Amino acid sequence: MKIATLLLAATAFAGITVMVAGAVSPAQAASVSATDLDRDASQALEKLYRSNPAAHAIAQKAQAILVFPNIVKAGLVFGGAYGEGELRSGAKLDGYYNSVTASWGFQAGAQSYGYVVFLMTPKAVKYVHNTQGWEVGVGPTIVVVDQGVARNLSSSTLKDDAYAFIFDQQGLMGGVSLEGTKISRIRR
Repeated sequence: MKIATLLLAATAFAGITVMVAGAVSPAQAASVSATDLDRDASQALEKLYRSNPAAHAIAQKAQAILVFPNIVKAGLVFGGAYGEGELRSGAKLDGYYNSVTASWGFQAGAQSYGYVVFLMTPKAVKYVHNTQGWEVGVGPTIVVVDQGVARNLSSSTLKDDAYAFIFDQQGLMGGVSLEGTKISRIRR
């Protein structure tokens, strides 16, 4: 009887996860125009710079910047996250990208957030250009910057290939991680 109850609960959890994740599908997210994405990315960067001076200082030294203004994440045991963004090299748009994450484990809820990855070295930029999808954790070293790390960053301490800032979290879900994320170039 206990096993049947557990199987029924697991099936219900999986169904709810699919329903929540389906609230914003990749097809719906892809329907955002390039103009809207450009505007949203600019606004996200401005918001990040206002709220975190360390991000603005790092941007001055970055070779390129990946901006994902809106990632939607949902999960109940199994989860996923999706969003689209763009790569900027200086003032030039260098392409559009998506961010896809799959996860499993103790999780429940839904949230949205944005994140920005500052690519500090030509090697990191080349890696993003030349791979068929950058699996975060493979390739260039990336540091996820929280408030503690941000306090200790300066232009003289920047030694890693990439620095990521997660911001504007909304919703109810425990924690945000870039682990398990794949960033791939898309056509617009």
